[in-house]
Amino acid sequence: MSRRAVLLLISILYIMIIFVLGQNINLLKNKFRREKEVPGYKEYIEYVAWENMMLIENPDCKDPKILIDVSEKTLYILDGNKLINKYPVATGKSSTPTPLGSWKVVNKARWGGGFGTRWMGLNVPWGEYGIHGTSSPYSIGTSASGGCIRMFNRDVEDLYKYVKEGTPVAIINGLFGPFGYGFQTISPGNIGADVLEVQSRLRAYGYYDVDHLDGWYGPNMERALYEFQKDHNLAKDPHIGPETFKALGIVIMD
Repeated sequence: MSRRAVLLLISILYIMIIFVLGQNINLLKNKFRREKEVPGYKEYIEYVAWENMMLIENPDCKDPKILIDVSEKTLYILDGNKLINKYPVATGKSSTPTPLGSWKVVNKARWGGGFGTRWMGLNVPWGEYGIHGTSSPYSIGTSASGGCIRMFNRDVEDLYKYVKEGTPVAIINGLFGPFGYGFQTISPGNIGADVLEVQSRLRAYGYYDVDHLDGWYGPNMERALYEFQKDHNLAKDPHIGPETFKALGIVIMD
């Protein structure tokens, strides 16, 4: 075989090797890319694009805020101080009250089933509460939920377009803030907005040294309460009643 033929054969072999290696590298790249893909990532991107379109449909709402009055069974959506709309709602049963206080929307989602078509979660520290639709529209206007705020699906879909993560949500029950359900004796193990307020007062007076208030009456809060009662000449009592409320500066005016 001539030298020229040998060189030509070697060149062809090199080209074939490079081609095969290139194909294998592309296969490896594609395999690696597939392995790196996160399940549901495509759906997440589509959801983000959809939600952005929902917000664009309401470009005039720059500063959304939500006010929910449990006593009125009404949710108000405002842009700053301007009322945009109001909707009837269902709130918690007496055994599972809606958490009173000042919260924020921390997550949003398109849900289904008993939670209706939309969900807006709140940063309540002692449980998972949110604003959502319902498969039981007849319950709207009543105290029927496990503490969440139920809306007609058409209403929650409309509200959803205005609300962003971080939107403030104030939940009241009349004029008395966290004690909108009235003064009730607070006992160890209780949770709620009234417990959160007592924790806040104890911390302000220097008895409850924690970074995060959780609205749960646990052992640390009980120890802080005993120290407060001792310094204010109150009988040691784990059950927080009128005398301790008064010493903490918590008074409801008729």
